[in-house]
Amino acid sequence: MTRRGVRRVLPLLLGWEDLPRSVSVHGAPYMERVREPVAGILLETDDGWLLLDTGFNTALLRDPALRRRYYPSPSYQPELPGPGEPLPEALAAVGVALEDITAVAVSHLHADHAGGLKHFADRVPVHIQRAELEYGLSGRPEVERQTIFRVDFDDPRIDWRLADGDRELAPGVTAVLTAGHTPGHQSFVVDLAEGGGYVFTCDAADLTENITEERPAGTSIGVPPEATLEPIRRLKHLAEEKGYELVPGHDPVVWPELTERLAGT
Repeated sequence: MTRRGVRRVLPLLLGWEDLPRSVSVHGAPYMERVREPVAGILLETDDGWLLLDTGFNTALLRDPALRRRYYPSPSYQPELPGPGEPLPEALAAVGVALEDITAVAVSHLHADHAGGLKHFADRVPVHIQRAELEYGLSGRPEVERQTIFRVDFDDPRIDWRLADGDRELAPGVTAVLTAGHTPGHQSFVVDLAEGGGYVFTCDAADLTENITEERPAGTSIGVPPEATLEPIRRLKHLAEEKGYELVPGHDPVVWPELTERLAGT
């Protein structure tokens, strides 16, 4: 009998961000900088193609006035990978059309993860934690200062599927609540049909050192930095228990290697 699970995992490069390492690692020297990849993850499941995270909203980067409005700090410089729309182009490069996507899940609402939701309004279900969406739509003035832009996701046409904790999204894909970086951040456990799998931390742990050295996340909302260690430890335990590869969300060494390894699988 064929095991139910994910048949293919295809990493997608959706951009880059040049920023202080302290944004990813609490306590890192502010002057140390890192250029981190912005990734999406495409999963072929028994229910169809599921996309995890969607990259930037290109309009906010390419329009000079909007870029000044939404990205005023010179210390944080987002980059797009090419002249077109990153998500459709990245999908096309692996032989999948935007119209082939049957569901989307966002780890959280930061601009580098939720900016591509415009492609899916009125089209497919979008999975998110209830606490995350409630915070994003709360109207609190600090939300935008946290690089959560309401223009990316405040669309009545989006078919939200809200979770209150861990939930199976498709055969072989489980969202795991890892709040701390944001109020409803979720990571993803992927069980492969052929055996083995992955634990994608997303921004619960940006870099390998967050995991191996148990360094707190550089940014958190509503909790002290030290509180972001519990989700990291939980994800480490899950990966160790299952024997799965643990993948940090923005590591500039891990993601290119993973992408090359999985290309064409």
